[in-house]
Amino acid sequence: MAETTPKWLDWAREIQSLAQTGLTYSQSEYDGLRYRRLEEIAAEIVASHTTLTPDSILENFRVQPGYATPKIDVRGAVIQDGKILLVQERSDGGWTMPGGWGDVGETPTAMVAREVREESGYEVRVEKLVAVYDANRVPGARMEFYHAYKLIFLCTINGGEARPSNETSAVDFFDLEHLPPLSAYRTNRQMLEEVFAHFADPARPAAFD
Repeated sequence: MAETTPKWLDWAREIQSLAQTGLTYSQSEYDGLRYRRLEEIAAEIVASHTTLTPDSILENFRVQPGYATPKIDVRGAVIQDGKILLVQERSDGGWTMPGGWGDVGETPTAMVAREVREESGYEVRVEKLVAVYDANRVPGARMEFYHAYKLIFLCTINGGEARPSNETSAVDFFDLEHLPPLSAYRTNRQMLEEVFAHFADPARPAAFD
């Protein structure tokens, strides 16, 4: 599932990460000024390849201070009667396995069960980890300033009913041969094929990159 990212984006992410971590631990005003300059250089690199302004990029960089570390995206994979549960995102109209960013203080299984309930209306029991992917290298991924991991869990419905949310406009089940347009950076066909392979073979080990 690997996809080559532009070198300028790799450089900008690394420079921003170094600056963010340096600002977190530096106790010297001299060093702090230089880490701020590294942050500005990273913003200038991104701005030169996009329609964003350096100021707006810097504002984005500074939303999450502290040691630079990957974010976590969780997805719930639910198969019933040979079809997989997908929800339609209001933001782009594409379909995806229900899920989203993990919250501080929750276990991974609690996070994915909550996301499935909130986005689809179904209560689920989390069965196993299907895959861990580098979300920034998923084909179709949007440009993100932050590094992220995507965790996909196989789940079983044990209650609830289909119900859209403020983030989703529709809820339905699809087989692999009749998939709707996907929100590719959230869920793509390769992920769904991996989910169906795990459903068919409970002993299949988790995929990772």
